[in-house]
Amino acid sequence: MLRRTALLSIVASVTLLAGCGEKKKVIGYSMLTSNNEFFNVIGRTMQAAAEDKDYEVDVQSADEDVKKQAQQIDDFITKGVSAIVLNPADSKAIGPAIARANKAGIPVFTNDIGCTADGVEVVTHVATNNELGGRLAGEATVELLKGNGKCAVLDYPKVESCQLRVKGFKDVIDEHNKNGSGTVEIVKILPGGADRAPSRLAAQSILQSDPDVGVIFCINDPSALGAIAALKEANRLGEIKVVGFDGAPEGKRAVANGESYATPTQYPRKMATTTIDVISKYFQGEKVEKEILIPPTLYKKADADADPDGVDEW
Repeated sequence: MLRRTALLSIVASVTLLAGCGEKKKVIGYSMLTSNNEFFNVIGRTMQAAAEDKDYEVDVQSADEDVKKQAQQIDDFITKGVSAIVLNPADSKAIGPAIARANKAGIPVFTNDIGCTADGVEVVTHVATNNELGGRLAGEATVELLKGNGKCAVLDYPKVESCQLRVKGFKDVIDEHNKNGSGTVEIVKILPGGADRAPSRLAAQSILQSDPDVGVIFCINDPSALGAIAALKEANRLGEIKVVGFDGAPEGKRAVANGESYATPTQYPRKMATTTIDVISKYFQGEKVEKEILIPPTLYKKADADADPDGVDEW
């Protein structure tokens, strides 16, 4: 009896030690930048969703620097994370770093911004349907110009999401011009740095070179806020309209107070929880989709008026 009790005690101890030796799965997340609350929302939401599944998310900011992001990927590889999630700082140039993760056997996922590099493996890309969002912005621009006039674009061309937004926007303008109901001319497409300060300068340049522009489409809300600042300084806010992109609280407030006409709205929390759900399925050996696109919606003043409490929400 004593020998049996001792044996059971040993088995229990070994089982306990084995359990203690199990490592919690860690997901490395390199966000584009922590200066845009959009990505902070994604990071926090992924951490909360992962915690519910007993995973951990290590959040790092690439600060829009592809070299820094590549180093973060290398650090994740060294740490032996179970998966990597990226918002590529440069959709093409990040390719070699992703290839190193592929070689190490670490699955790579992207959200919001896709990878366009050849010869690398991304398991799943989760994002807004950015091309559709660009189309919504294009339709709003045609509406504002009543079918005829000039517009400009503040771009951020090194990332795939913005490339798609501008593509959708240009497609709508081209379709409108071909159908014979008027002519809308895109007079300038300038890089706005996806942030307020550089977008303010880019908008000032547009006002100087093309003073008769009627609408400025900005690829995100920080860019839109920069354009709004330039228009205020020139005393032309209201005369020249702004269309943003994101549906960030500040962007929605600009729509609510009439400084911006509209902003195609993204859903970063849904993007984040979907990413964690896909990773969890992958860990369990289930088949996952290559791409998951979340439809945006166009947010206008009527939406702000109908739901004033929702203006500050994302």
